[in-house]
Amino acid sequence: MTIKTNPGNFFEDFSIGQVLRHATPRTVTSGDGALYTALYGSRFAVQSSDAFARALGYAHAPVDDLLVFHIVFGKTVPDISLNAVANLGYAECRFLAPVYPGDTLSSQSEVLGLRELSNGKAGVVYVRTTGVNQHDDKVLEYVRWVMVRKRDAASAAPEASIPHLHKALEPVQLGDAVPLLNTGSYDTWAAGSGDLWDDYAPGERIDHVDGMTVEEAEHMLATRLYQNTAKVHFNQYEQAADRFGRRLIYGGHVISLARALSFNGLANAFHIAAINAGRHVAPLFAGDTVYAWSEILDKQVLEGRDDVGALRIRTFATKDLPCADFPGATEDGHEEGVILDLDYWALMPRLAAD
Repeated sequence: MTIKTNPGNFFEDFSIGQVLRHATPRTVTSGDGALYTALYGSRFAVQSSDAFARALGYAHAPVDDLLVFHIVFGKTVPDISLNAVANLGYAECRFLAPVYPGDTLSSQSEVLGLRELSNGKAGVVYVRTTGVNQHDDKVLEYVRWVMVRKRDAASAAPEASIPHLHKALEPVQLGDAVPLLNTGSYDTWAAGSGDLWDDYAPGERIDHVDGMTVEEAEHMLATRLYQNTAKVHFNQYEQAADRFGRRLIYGGHVISLARALSFNGLANAFHIAAINAGRHVAPLFAGDTVYAWSEILDKQVLEGRDDVGALRIRTFATKDLPCADFPGATEDGHEEGVILDLDYWALMPRLAAD
């Protein structure tokens, strides 16, 4: 019998240097943006208002950075993580061009590294994924590593090879996705905060205060929106016999929740320029409530630009744990309740209208 269905790749199916071209290009619509807002409640003005964005110099409101990330990521799941145990982390993520409704996104990935786990039942696969638009312009690239089941625990594994990844991207690598802005037209009242780049300092900690409870329907709808078919998110029948006994919430869902919550304290950090590192510390399930806090790690001017500056931000998300005490990382791991540790560069205006 000819098998026409795709069972997904297992750890044994990957090889270093392998290039995977992912199926199903996706045209992004304003409906996608509206549904994304409904899922997370993101309020950043540049992505919310055509008039606000045009006044700054955009063609019109760009698509939310993380919606672009999720769509590009979703294309990769059938080839990379359909048989995943968990998505583990991210590095060297850069947003390279603005994406607008009407643009079509597609992606491909290259395998960078492989490492079998000591139990022999799974291995970690490192890939670099590139997302492009209909003109073949790069809009996003990132590295992620994912734990993937083996088809046969007794099968031989390749020699471990872990790629060298930079801990952080340099400021000179930032800003490609943002045109030179007319920040004299930046309306801080409409944006929701008068605090701009000059008002933040390294070492400052911000409790984003608000919490958001995740419902089962929301994360299921989100993964369908991104065409993310990973079994751990969709298939309760199979997950009932797995280690958690229920569906995991997609890690990117947690990132978007934390980003939306960060508006309260970072309302003018309108663009994620890069993700230096990200780690899903613990699982999240429906019924849990997500909180977040951030620390400013660094601030940098961008060469040749006086319209925006870069803030390096480390955001922690927690479940069922308000963040007034700033729970985070310890020398030997993370405090209980922490579910996400995300290190990223965001751009913020340096000047605004009086």
